[in-house]
This record gives sequence, structure tokens and C-alpha cells, in this order.
Amino acid sequence: MIKNYLKSALRNIKRHPFISFINIFGLTVGLTCCLLILTYIINERSYDKFNKNANDIYRVTRIFYSGPGVESLHLSSIAPPFGPLLQNAFPDIKEITRLLPNGTASLRYNDKLFSEKKSAFADEHFFNLFTVPIIKGDRHKALLEPYSIMMTEAVAHKYFENQDPINKTVILDNNKHAFKVTGIFAPFPANAHMHPDILMSFNTLKDSDIYGEKNLQTNFGNNAFYTYLLFPKDYNVERVKAQLPDFLDKYVHLPGMPSNIKTHQATKLEIQKLTDIHLLSHLDDEIEENGDVQSVYIFSAIALFILLIACINYMNLSTARSVLRAREIGIRKVVGAMRKEIISQFLSESVLINCMALILAFFCTILLLPFVNTISNQSLSLNSLLHWQIILPILALPVITGIISGIYPAIFMSSFKPVKVLKGLFKTGTANISFRKVLVVLQFSISIILIVATIVVYQQLRYIENKALGFNKDHLLTMQYDRSLNPQYESFRAELLKNPTIKEIGRSSRIPSGRLLDEQGAAVLEGGSMQPIKVDLKYITTDYDFIPTYGMQMASGRNFSRAFSTDTNNYIINETAVQALGWKTAEKALNKDIAYGGVKGKVIGVVKDFHFESLHQTIIPLLFELPAPRQSYYNRLSIKINGNDVKSSISAIQNIWRKYLPETPFEFSFLDEKFAQLYNKEQQQGYLFTIFSCIAIFIACLGLFGLSAFTITQRVKEIGVRKVLGASVSAIVIELSRDFLKLVFISAVIAFPIAWYWMNKWLLVFAFRINIAWWVFAVAGLISLIIAFATISIQSVKAALANPVKSLRSE
Repeated sequence: MIKNYLKSALRNIKRHPFISFINIFGLTVGLTCCLLILTYIINERSYDKFNKNANDIYRVTRIFYSGPGVESLHLSSIAPPFGPLLQNAFPDIKEITRLLPNGTASLRYNDKLFSEKKSAFADEHFFNLFTVPIIKGDRHKALLEPYSIMMTEAVAHKYFENQDPINKTVILDNNKHAFKVTGIFAPFPANAHMHPDILMSFNTLKDSDIYGEKNLQTNFGNNAFYTYLLFPKDYNVERVKAQLPDFLDKYVHLPGMPSNIKTHQATKLEIQKLTDIHLLSHLDDEIEENGDVQSVYIFSAIALFILLIACINYMNLSTARSVLRAREIGIRKVVGAMRKEIISQFLSESVLINCMALILAFFCTILLLPFVNTISNQSLSLNSLLHWQIILPILALPVITGIISGIYPAIFMSSFKPVKVLKGLFKTGTANISFRKVLVVLQFSISIILIVATIVVYQQLRYIENKALGFNKDHLLTMQYDRSLNPQYESFRAELLKNPTIKEIGRSSRIPSGRLLDEQGAAVLEGGSMQPIKVDLKYITTDYDFIPTYGMQMASGRNFSRAFSTDTNNYIINETAVQALGWKTAEKALNKDIAYGGVKGKVIGVVKDFHFESLHQTIIPLLFELPAPRQSYYNRLSIKINGNDVKSSISAIQNIWRKYLPETPFEFSFLDEKFAQLYNKEQQQGYLFTIFSCIAIFIACLGLFGLSAFTITQRVKEIGVRKVLGASVSAIVIELSRDFLKLVFISAVIAFPIAWYWMNKWLLVFAFRINIAWWVFAVAGLISLIIAFATISIQSVKAALANPVKSLRSE
């Protein structure tokens, strides 16, 4: 029976090659999109699951409150004392490990100097929690001794080439610290939330020149330590979470906190599952940029939509050509075929076509994966599909899509009455035609929604590119500031400024494009005494030249000046801070008393609001301060060049850098590039929306092409009569196209409100965003109409130009 079904199905495919090609091609495109997106989804959901105890590992995060229940900061890292305190307070915790990223580190081996951006301090328990193969060394002891260092094979080869790296010595930070290589580890998988290349012993931090043992035990202010806990299998973590407020009250006392405020009212610890970090965690100071579960949902929906469009094509074309198979069905019924057998016949045909499409889709997926990896900045592999839990549902996909796309045509065609069919009295019912119209409307509705999404994404990205930031980001080089430069900084600066292509140089603790995370307690003068403020007031430490380097404008007052020695106790704030502190205008804020971090001073200037962070964030109250004399809290150096000869400017800076810092690699980036990187995810979404909207409308038009070709074939005599009676080619084309274009118009009416709602939700992630204009929908509808009309016209014009004698001679 099944053999006969397959033979009949293959015979029918050969008999109608054009329609069969459209069906197979459309389904292949739809299934390819599904496989590519499925690969992406599996990859996104697999993060950190390579760890042996992944389900029992948690990360501790910290929340700060600016007022009762008002969250001001949620850090993915915490202070160093918390780790040991948590383990002592909660004996159920099996193991704990701490990690301190080291930023960019300078490492030397003999005459080789390298800058390592992915280095960190990790304790000896690190590899007990994270299951990464150790190639050389003891995973339990390699990070035990101070000044021990482990690295990946690639890094080891870079330093030592083919030599055995074990027990070799590398020098950190300008010949200050010698580290012995004690182990080589395999690189972390691509689907890990962190990828350190170099790990240094955490016990090294006890050295007071690096961090200090006392700071490790008592410093609750430096929240830069990533802390992970390992619980027993299937442990109820809620028990620990419930006790964390009492734990904070018992072990932590924050300086300057009023006696009537408990610690847990000012700060809070939370425990976050390791496998949730990549998709669900978007906290401040993440160790690496994470994914987004919303993107997974969006692209899952797109995959289903595109596959649905392909299935609709099959249903539409199958029901449309039912007239051609009416006699076949009638004869089958006359010779004794039951209705369920006819349904089985058509479903087997549908499943066979879907199987062919799936085989082709696998080949297409293999070919397209490198391209997808390039535009999405991912490391997707077809291997992620080759697990039985995944491959079995994929192999079942042709059956599922075959039944979905074939069930209606099968039921519809099996309902034909053999007497009417064989007498030639059969006509396609109005219900069938109406259903086909519904399917066309659904196809184009989905396509129009994707077109609107593409336009809105690109509009928002263009808005971001053109938005005035409140400073000039062009031709600004930024680099890590080496504090060993402090004693000779003025000479370094003066020598740079001798070059006419270098305009300004400034130092700061942070630079625009980063996050504003630093805050100290602030108080202002009210009623004759200093009162703590009730708003978040972030700060950055700058030098005298930072504001001129960035071209920021003063709303009132002045910049810091070397002419005023008291400026180390004075402050500059932005306009948003003026409003938040209740001073109303920039002029009224001048000379106001303010204490920040316990240092009392005056407001000497108000800078106009500018976008320090990305446009995802609102402009927040911000304070500038100078460092205290003989101290430096600078982390970044910014250099403004004129842009006429960028190469010579960079070369001049590099030569002077090497003169003053011969042990520090010269590395820089342009600020405008750093700002562009803030919107990488949206840029990638824009590319993908464009691709998928093109695919969706292509499949829809493919079906429309086949459907219009079939419909026009059925109306060939009508066209001949119209031509004989004097109808022009354009009139016939319009007549044939009108019914289909009406369906596209209805699709647009349905799609517009859905697209408006969906894209408005998407725009909410931006604090500064566009308003969706009416013309976006008009353009999307017009694009759909033009494409649909062009598709239909191919067949319409051909039919209208045909000789009417050929179509009417049999009458």
C-alpha cells in the first residue's frame, strides 16, 4: 500500500514539474531557515552546560539601593570578603571560587612583550567548578601558590613556541612581578559566558603591592570579584536566598550608614543560576556581553512564520490544482478506494515532498552556516543538531509539516463526489476559493510585518548614528592609562602637544561608551547642615583637560583649572544632576555646598548634558571630580587628533609612548568605533530582519506566482474573449491582477497594527528612540503591492499577449 502511494506521488510530481518545483523549493527555503535558526537557538541555550555540575553552580550578584526599594545598581560581581563569609555561614555550600578580571595586562618573556586582554586572577578551586580540560599541570594545585600562572595552548605557543612552558617565568607589569607557569588549560568553549586566556593565582592578590590581604578580608567597596558557589545536587537554593538579608546584617556594616538603617535595606545579595547567565542576565559589569532571550523568542517566531508561509504555499497550490486531479479521485472512488485511503495518498505525497525539501535544506544549511556566522558574529555548527534529542524531531519534521501542509488539500480533494466529477459537473467551491484567499492574506501579513520591522530597525540605527551626543566623538583615540606614567605625565603630555596634529589630551577613570557604575555617598547643604541626597549621583574622576578634549560645553561656571589649587575639593556636575538635586537652573547651582565621598566642596561648573552611556540608557546625574594631590584614579587616556593625517598622528603618539613606557604595549581604539559596538546586537538584528523579510516575501511571491499561473490557465478562454471584444493588454493585466492585489491590501490592513505593537515594544529597550511614522507602513505596503503586482504581471502579460485564436478555436 505504502509502495503504491509513493509510486503515485512520484508520478504526480513528474506530471506537474512546475508546481512540484515551487512546492519543493519553497519548503526547502522554509526548512533551511528553520534549521539555521534552530542551530542558533540550540547554541544560545547551551551556554555553560558543558560544566559537569552546571545545574548546581550559582553566581552571587549584588544590588545597591538609593532609597527604600529603589534599585540604583545591580552588579554581576561582588566584594572579595563575601566568598569566605558565605562559605562559613552556609556549610551546605560544597565549594566556592572567586575570579578577578585583570583587564589588559602587559606580560614579557625574554624580549617578547605582549598585551593580554583576557587575563584574570582565579583561586585554586576554579577548575573544580568549571569543567575545562587541563592539558598540563595539576588542576587542584596549579593555582595554589602565589605567582603561579596558567594559560591556554595558543597563548603558551605565542610566548614559548615549541618549548615546554611548565616552570617558565613571565614578567607582569613592567618587571614588577615574576610568575611561574604551572599549567596549560584548553580554551573555554564558545558557549561559555567567559573566556579567560590567562589565569593567575588568586593568592597573589595578598601581596600589598597588588591588592593586599587586608583588602581581601575587609573591603566591601570594591565589587569587582565574580563569585561562584557549588551546591549539592538538586539542592533547594531558596533556603540560602531566604537567609541572605540576615547574613548581610550580621557580617557587613557599610561606612556612613545611619544606625536606623539595616545593611540589607541598603544592599542585597542575589544568587543566579550559572546556566541562566547568558540569556537572562543583563546586569551591570557583566564579565562578557551576554545574549538575549528575547532574540531567541523573536527568531523562533520568525522561523515558524517562514515555515508556515512555505506550508501555506503547498496548501494553496494543492487545492488550486484540485480540478486537474478531480477525475483521478473520481476513478479511484469508483474502483473502491475509501476516503481514508485517498487522504493517506495525498498525505504521503505531501510527506514525500517535505522529505525531499528537508534533504535539500540540510545541504543549504551546511553551505549557509559560514555566512550566518559572519553576519551574526557567532560560532554556530551543524554538530549542535547531531544529537538524538535534536535529530529525531528534525527527522520527524517532514511528517509534521507534511501533515500540516497536506491535511486540508487531502480532506478537500477526498470529498469529491465521483458521479459529478466523471460527468464533468465538478466545480471548485466558493469555500475552497475563500480558504485560498485567507492563506494568501496570512502569507503577506507575515511578510509585511517583517518589512516594517526591517525599516524600523534601520531607522533607529540611523537615529543613533546621527544623534548629537553632547560631545565630539570623532578622531578621539582612547587607550588604557598606565599609572607608572604619573610622575612624568606632564612631560609626556607636553611632548605630545608639540605635534600639530594632536589637539588635546585628557585622563579619566571612565570614558564615554562605558557604563557609569561608580558612586560615593553625597550630601548637600539644607537647613544649615549637610543632608544625604536621595538620588543616585554617579561620578568619574577626570583631570583638567578631560572636558576640553571631548569638546563638552559648559552650561554655567567653569572647568577645573590648574590656577585654583582648591579645585581638588570642588566639583562639576551635569544639568540632569542640577534638576535631581533641586537647584532648578545651572546658574543657581554654582557655589552650592556639596560633599562627595566625605570630601566637602563647591559646585564650580555645570556641564551641558551629554550621552556618556549608550542610547539604551537615560542621561543620569553625574559628577566630575579631580583626584586628591599625589593620587591618581585614572584608568583611561583620551587623545584628540585633527583627523587630517591619522596615520602620522598615531605614529607620533606611538613613538612618544614607547619612549616613556617601553614595557607597555601600545594599543588604542577610536571612540566612534566603541560607540558603534554598543549597537552590534541591533545591527545584527537589522541584517537578519532584512534577510528573513526578503525570504518571507520571496516564498510568498513564489506561491503567488504558481497560484496566479494556475488561475490564469483556468481563465485562458475568458482572456481570449476579452481580446476579441477589444480589451487592451493593460486592461487584461489589471483585471487579472485586481483580485490578488486586493488580498495584499487586506494583508497590509491586518499587518500594520501587529507590526506597530511589536516594534514599539522592541523600541522600549532604548531610552532615546524614534517615533514610528505613518510612512513606514505606507512604504511597507507599497513594497508588498509592487512585488506582488510584478509577480502576477509575469503571468498576466504573457496571457494577455497570447493569440486569442489558439484559446478559442476549440469552441
